[in-house]
Amino acid sequence: QVQLVESGGGLVQAGGSLRLSCAASGRSFGNYEMGWFRQAPGKERESVSGISRYGTTTKYADSVKGRFTISRDNAKNTVYLQMNRLKPEDTGVYYCATVSILTMRPGDYWGQGTQVTVSS
Repeated sequence: QVQLVESGGGLVQAGGSLRLSCAASGRSFGNYEMGWFRQAPGKERESVSGISRYGTTTKYADSVKGRFTISRDNAKNTVYLQMNRLKPEDTGVYYCATVSILTMRPGDYWGQGTQVTVSS
């Protein structure tokens, strides 16, 4: 069992930055590939980024490449998403989850989500 808790969301103007954190507890965090997903109002959930167990491999959706950076600190059981040059279309609820980085299909464990709102 893994418990995931996101934090760091908020309201920011377009062009600004936010850093999301996802703290894990429970079974060994380092055993899991991790990902970030988001869901905008009225839209389906989409994958944003993923990171391998030791951080050697990362993946990004085309819409965030060059603006977002995923990282993890296994000693702190935490995965991060640094979001720069935010756009209004980045608005949504952001979730961290365990993931298969090969397919970006989510695994069994999800956080409760954190709201990101980007104003124009």
